[in-house]
Amino acid sequence: MKTEREMNQVVEKEASLLWNAMHRYNPEAEQVVAVKGEGSWFTDESGKRYLDGVSGLWCLNLGHGREEIADAAAEQMKNLSYFPLTMNHQPAIKLAAKISELLGGKYQTFFSNSGSEANETAFKIARQYHNQTGNPQKYKVISRYRGYHGSTLGALSATAQANRRVKYDPGVPGFLHVYPPYSYRSIFDGSPEESDLKAAQLLEEMINWEGEETVAAFIMEPFISGGGVIVPSMKYIQRVAEICKKYNVLLIMDEVVSGYGRTGKMFGFKHAAGVQPDIVTMAKGLTSGYLPLGATAVKSEIYDVFRETGKDSHFRHVSTYGGHPAACAVALKNIEIIERENIVERVRTLAESKLADLHQLMDHKNVGEVRQIGFLLGIEMVEDKQSKLPLADAKLAEVIGLCKEKGLIIGKNGDTVPGQNNVIIVAPPLTSTEEDLEFLIDTLESAIRSL
Repeated sequence: MKTEREMNQVVEKEASLLWNAMHRYNPEAEQVVAVKGEGSWFTDESGKRYLDGVSGLWCLNLGHGREEIADAAAEQMKNLSYFPLTMNHQPAIKLAAKISELLGGKYQTFFSNSGSEANETAFKIARQYHNQTGNPQKYKVISRYRGYHGSTLGALSATAQANRRVKYDPGVPGFLHVYPPYSYRSIFDGSPEESDLKAAQLLEEMINWEGEETVAAFIMEPFISGGGVIVPSMKYIQRVAEICKKYNVLLIMDEVVSGYGRTGKMFGFKHAAGVQPDIVTMAKGLTSGYLPLGATAVKSEIYDVFRETGKDSHFRHVSTYGGHPAACAVALKNIEIIERENIVERVRTLAESKLADLHQLMDHKNVGEVRQIGFLLGIEMVEDKQSKLPLADAKLAEVIGLCKEKGLIIGKNGDTVPGQNNVIIVAPPLTSTEEDLEFLIDTLESAIRSL
């Protein structure tokens, strides 16, 4: 019988074989090993509880422990453990129909396993679509600086965060980046809305400079998430949609983080009246992280082009596990719960009545701006409000570490923009109780005010 000390040594040795994401090598760093989750909280192997203030990786929308979601997966696995979508299965058919309904238009959906893959799929669809509609030279994809669209090579090429691309470049040819609607650090004069509209004008100018006959698509998150929670005016989103339509550029809306209630709408783009993207990509909140699933929803008129006869006219793309029957069953149950429990309305209400209390931190000398849309909030930390010099990494680490000591996990825009990884990120599960949110607010406020 092994002693507790011997068991711990075994765990430490095994843990040394696990390659953690986004971690700099530090053999002295204390590692959290989670063993159980309940609601917005998880417990580590020592018995300490933490409130997950970033929903895992922005995905645990319904929190831990939803037995009916687990039951849906188990039941589906008992009936049909796997089936490829080179043919059909009922959960995928039902989920595709539900996604089309939620988007408010007629969309065909191609399933994959993650947000990165969903965006890769969108890029291939956009290029092939233009090729088959008489515009084979339309291949370029424009995205925005600070935007994140995935870690696979094509998605990383669309990701305009320089630190994430170090030692991986050169990327895939044909990806361009344009100035974002970032009013806090804008190069433009005027109000935030005026600044955002000038940023949109740069998109139109880039299309003209590149030649509209060469630009296939523009991809955007409605609200830049990992790049620092940048929330543009709704007129910016509307203007971008107008520009894309004018130049026959497909508008790809990356809803991987914003989708499924995170922002107080079922999808982030729905905050901007009249906007209907050509392609919508999603993952994360689609299943609340219970199983991996990505989706690329495409307007039917675009999909129709792939129904043409000819040996190369169909979409020659496949995903072995994309649209796995159990993952689709989980997504359907996840959406059912979101609708049944009025999660979207709940987010709207609590975002204003509770989470918005963090805006009070604007009186602190190191808080430059607090940006929020629903349960997605960013606090830009600076050395002082006048210079807007980003807060030193060590000071930001101090805040995050103090929160962790007190049982709160928060995030930051790490490995994004050189010298500007200074935004604290808060994105709790959408089912967080009022008490959960009060704990989050009190703990984070205390940590920041300790500076």
